[in-house]
Amino acid sequence: MTGRGDGAGSGPLRVANCSGFYGDRLSAAREMVEGGPIDVLTGDWLAELTMLILAGNRLKGRPGYARTFLTQMEQVLGACLDRGIKIVTNAGGLDPAGCAEAVAELADRLGLSVTVGHTPAVDPIEGRVRVARRRARIAHVTGDDLLPRLSPDSLEPIPAGALVNTDTGEPLTGRPVTANAYLGGRPIAVALEQGADVVVTGRVTDAALVTGPGMWWYGWRPGDLDALAGSVVAGHVIECGCQATGGNYAFFEEVPDLARCGFPIAELHADGSSVITKHPGTGGLVSVGTVTAQLLYEIASPRYLGPDVTARFDTIRLEQEGPDRVRISGVRGEPPPDTLKVGINLVGGHRNTMTLVLTGLDIEAKARVAEEAVFARTPRESFERVHVELTPLSGGDAATALLRITVMDPDKEKAGRRFSSAVVETGLASYPGFHALTPPGDAAPYGVFWPALVDAGEVPAVVTVESRRITVPPLAPADVHGDRHESLLEAPSFPIPAPAAPDVSVRLAPLGRVAGARSGDKGGNANLGVWATTPEGYAWLAAELTADRLKELLPETRDLTVERFELPNLLALNFVVHGLLGRGVAANPMLDAQAKALGERLRAVTVPIPERLLTDDRKLPE
Repeated sequence: MTGRGDGAGSGPLRVANCSGFYGDRLSAAREMVEGGPIDVLTGDWLAELTMLILAGNRLKGRPGYARTFLTQMEQVLGACLDRGIKIVTNAGGLDPAGCAEAVAELADRLGLSVTVGHTPAVDPIEGRVRVARRRARIAHVTGDDLLPRLSPDSLEPIPAGALVNTDTGEPLTGRPVTANAYLGGRPIAVALEQGADVVVTGRVTDAALVTGPGMWWYGWRPGDLDALAGSVVAGHVIECGCQATGGNYAFFEEVPDLARCGFPIAELHADGSSVITKHPGTGGLVSVGTVTAQLLYEIASPRYLGPDVTARFDTIRLEQEGPDRVRISGVRGEPPPDTLKVGINLVGGHRNTMTLVLTGLDIEAKARVAEEAVFARTPRESFERVHVELTPLSGGDAATALLRITVMDPDKEKAGRRFSSAVVETGLASYPGFHALTPPGDAAPYGVFWPALVDAGEVPAVVTVESRRITVPPLAPADVHGDRHESLLEAPSFPIPAPAAPDVSVRLAPLGRVAGARSGDKGGNANLGVWATTPEGYAWLAAELTADRLKELLPETRDLTVERFELPNLLALNFVVHGLLGRGVAANPMLDAQAKALGERLRAVTVPIPERLLTDDRKLPE
């Protein structure tokens, strides 16, 4: 990468986020553009589930991209072009070319063009200032879509048998509806180097939306591993919008004006360090705690693998630089793996859920009666899979609970009204107080998420700018090793007090009194990050919360494999619960299908905690 080369690349590069998922706040782009100076406007629209949703839209004749992106662009595209703000988004989904074309049509409809240069020329004949203008340059990135290459008729076929499920080890079977490799930031940087004002991608890593602009701005080479790793960390922090500025935060009562939470900005520096902040006057909070929470979101090992670099999350240093300003530094990078992750969605079958309300005495006995009545009419064994979940809502004499019965089967008719009508038929021959939250209905199709790996050398990216196609070849191993060669970095040591003696005074209290948590989904696995607010708290937490202890506290994890990773630099532990989410979110029948509440369930569990850690005036570390 050559960088901008005009002096503007000295930094910091101010990268703003305006979307954390498909369905996020529509006014966010305008708020970020109008709220203060920024250089790049980014947005993340693509969760693993979103790709399946877009596939369904495409089958119905609708666009295969995120249409809400166009709504936001109608509000801000003119202002971005006038101010030189670059726009980088993965809203292209399954059809980046179609999305880019729609943006170009929007620009034409709005009469938008771009001033060429910053010094208007005076016409020597007419004596008037003439400003040279051009049409907005819209680029798109392709190459991630591997679905055509799974066909035996493809000129460059990828054998389905090579796409082994990385969670289960199974060879790929079934009929994929999407298959997309996670590209990195290099094609984004190439598009910006070619003068693109808007870059629309398909499936790239979420952090690539920051790493790509960083490559372009500073001219980072593939061997600049630490700088690249720092940009990946910054990208990971801001990718989920308001989750970095106090949204979904364990200690939410500390967050001012959460209803008007501002979206995050990463001020990215040449060495890869960054400051996470937000526009002044907006609600929310940027603190070491809110940034830590987002750093722990949907990760596994401290070695965070990506197509551009492996970022070492156990080297991150956080510092509260000022109000709503957190500095991230010290991030080290290692060479990226020689494979790319591939997200595949398969047709799994059909599912149907009926939810019954149980109230008063003998909740468990009533649930048993309800199940027996339903499955007497439509036998449990007739379905491929049945999931029954009893969720208490309140206790005491006026106890209330939800009984969710989900059936899944390849046969739509069997899982459809045949099942839901059978549930309704029990209404006058079941438990006292019977009533349902859901009417009888047809079964709906569901998808299965299939994570796999493919050789990075088999997936070149293609950048298209104004009908010019530029192939971005995969990196050669010699390009990416920098000064790391084959060695792996040692994590730096961080001063942590010794655990408290076993005879210290303790008190039973919810774990959440001394620890925060954030959890989420990664395919069929769930991750659960837990952090302490003081070094003393971390010393106790690291000694107390082992993988086996977690299984005791969260019964749903007891029969599963749980990995624990230590991040003393963040005063945090990260757990990966393998298989908790089965075949992925779309196929998961649980009420909390994405494990978003797993961390809060853990924080509510009562455990013996040293008295000295329990204070009424808990403060986050400065």
